[in-house]
Amino acid sequence: MTRKTVRIAMNGVTGRMGYRQHLVRSVLAIREQGGLDLGDGTVLWPEPVLVGRREHALQDIAERHGLEHWSTDLDAVLADPAIDIYFDAQVTSAREEAVRKAIAAGKHVYCEKPTATGLEGALELAGLARDAGIKHGVVQDKLFLPGLLKLKRLIDGGFFGRILSVRGEFGYWVFEGDWQEAQRPSWNYRAEDGGGIVVDMFPHWEYVLHELFGAVKSVQAHVTTHVPTRWDEQGKLYDATADDAAYGIFQLEGGAVAQINSSWTVRVNRDELVEFQVDGTEGSAVAGLRACRVQHRSATPKPVWNPDIPATERFRDQWQEVPDNGEFDNGFKAQWELFLRHVVLDEPWRWDLFAGARGVQLAELGLKSSAEGRRLDVPELTAGVLL
Repeated sequence: MTRKTVRIAMNGVTGRMGYRQHLVRSVLAIREQGGLDLGDGTVLWPEPVLVGRREHALQDIAERHGLEHWSTDLDAVLADPAIDIYFDAQVTSAREEAVRKAIAAGKHVYCEKPTATGLEGALELAGLARDAGIKHGVVQDKLFLPGLLKLKRLIDGGFFGRILSVRGEFGYWVFEGDWQEAQRPSWNYRAEDGGGIVVDMFPHWEYVLHELFGAVKSVQAHVTTHVPTRWDEQGKLYDATADDAAYGIFQLEGGAVAQINSSWTVRVNRDELVEFQVDGTEGSAVAGLRACRVQHRSATPKPVWNPDIPATERFRDQWQEVPDNGEFDNGFKAQWELFLRHVVLDEPWRWDLFAGARGVQLAELGLKSSAEGRRLDVPELTAGVLL
């Protein structure tokens, strides 16, 4: 076996997602399995170079995992010709400038979403990457979750017949930070720092709906801030200027309707933190992060509405579990492996910065829809151009 090293500048690894999902569970996990076997006698070995603003945090992570390379000087790292890929998991407000620098330096780019704070910036990045001839990708991890992979299998197999509707529920209670520490960083609740559940979650819903059910043709959203004040990491009270809940209706290509609630102010009474119910003429399914349950037309009961007596049947027991029929890897790691193969072998890849721009577009239109109180069409983006 020949070992080929790919050096990856990883910016934002001191944050929760950058550290846990991208560094530890993806890049380091690939190293722990002996590298990525390319199938031609070559093993790809990812070599992370940690980048960030907090020197002590970077040094601690590097020492903890036996890594040699880290820096607080992004410009110097990007100027290094040995760096092949730039990865960005910073706060959204810092991402656009850093990705632009990486493109100018000729690095392949892989980044978290949203790719920018607005559609104009997202399209500019995509256009710059295209013109520079680099490989570029955006994290779209939900597509690689076991529950949604099972759902995709059902769709491809024609299980649903004609799909009528999709109903999604996402969220959990994020503590305010006074009597219990918040599970999310405080910047998530400040619009001036790029926070808000719409800019965080609508890009996810865009690619899930687009890939599984059809392009989003229109959006109508109601966006609100249910909890107006919170406490930050230093215990200081601050005003929550960003939205913490969004209720959206999406008209899809082909006629199906999707309704998705997103909330950081809801207590969970479902099996998983996110669930999608898909109803079709021939069957229905409920998919979460890992599990997927189905009810076929032939096994659908015939409930009768009678509010005067207790329910006589347990509706959840009437659904059948979809088997794994395979092994599922961490979703972030699975997409990392595909991107690395795309960079090295030029294998097909469709989750690029233009796909990321569609997510930014939907978030922007969702906020506008709520502000104006009306449904808005979603213009098609082709090669980054509004049609």
